Amino acid sequence: MDIPRAVANFRFFATAILHESSEAHVTDARALNYTLRHPMGVAGLISPWNLPLYLLSWKIAPAIAAGNTCVAKPSELTPLTSNRLAELSLEAGLPPGVMNIVHGYGAKAGAAICEHPDVPLISFTGGTVTGAKVAAAAAPLFKKLSLELGGKNPNLIFADADLDDAIATSIQSSFANQGEICLCGSRIFVERAIYDTFVERFVAATRKLRIGDPSAPDTDVGALISEAHLQKVTGYLDLAKEEGGTIVTGGNRVDRDGFFLEPAVITGLGCECRVLQEEIFGPVVTITPFDGDDEAIRSANSTRYGLSATVWTRDLQRAHRVAAAMHAGTVWINCWLLRDLRVPFGGMKESGVGREGGLESLHFFTEAKNVCVKLA
Repeated sequence: MDIPRAVANFRFFATAILHESSEAHVTDARALNYTLRHPMGVAGLISPWNLPLYLLSWKIAPAIAAGNTCVAKPSELTPLTSNRLAELSLEAGLPPGVMNIVHGYGAKAGAAICEHPDVPLISFTGGTVTGAKVAAAAAPLFKKLSLELGGKNPNLIFADADLDDAIATSIQSSFANQGEICLCGSRIFVERAIYDTFVERFVAATRKLRIGDPSAPDTDVGALISEAHLQKVTGYLDLAKEEGGTIVTGGNRVDRDGFFLEPAVITGLGCECRVLQEEIFGPVVTITPFDGDDEAIRSANSTRYGLSATVWTRDLQRAHRVAAAMHAGTVWINCWLLRDLRVPFGGMKESGVGREGGLESLHFFTEAKNVCVKLA
């Protein structure tokens, strides 16, 4: 995923900037008002470890296309990808000083970028707690800010859904990249009429996932990022048991070098439980029954996050009605992670502020100026 999507980002914004347009308004036949957009200067870009090339390129490409230079800080857990991107950019002819990579810890290097008076805008992707610190540092300097933060995304399966497609795609949306994707559907809600059937088939599909070296072509699930993160994820499995849940499959550490964990499926927990409220960011999914559209919507909207949601139904009217009621920046109907770079992307509530993608990104990296010309 990482390299093809990064390529798409650079190609999209390289051409999108050629088609960026402005607006002009004739004001009561007395004046002409039009809008100019200028680069902001230095863009501060902070990206996470889970998709180190894709997410960084989604910031760098529009920042440079809009005419800015950038200072980017990748996660200290994945520094080599961004370093190689910078080297390749020089080989491709990008002038020195346009793309700058700063390595270090967030509390030091990241904070320095956020607090620097000559960096007028910050684009941050990462956890909600860190995002709050970024916002607190940027606010006194009145910086332009875009925050793409955590997610606890619901996946709603209605009784009329295409179960074959819903289960196959839900397996992917739950466990892709070991669940270390902010868009993963970690909460699955299933209409009660098909709940038992769905759980049985989903668990069977989960057990077939192959755990191993991520560079091997037949591997479905690789290792988690670190020992500390593995301990965090397994801590939530322990919490699930304390809250009365049942781990129906998985959740055991794999006996091999690395931080490998079997994908886990949990049942028996309600929306009020912490396991359904807090972002786990690992191969852990809960499955909960619901009765009717209203309960499905309430369950989906029951967390403080609002990044994305997925709805599975053959009823077109229901699909539109439920999607409109979702507190989520992106809602997929009968699909997942189907992207169009022209549309805005971002979250609601504690999943962030601001939007990336399309003209939203290009406009974020510019400053608008109105010009009013009196007509003779």
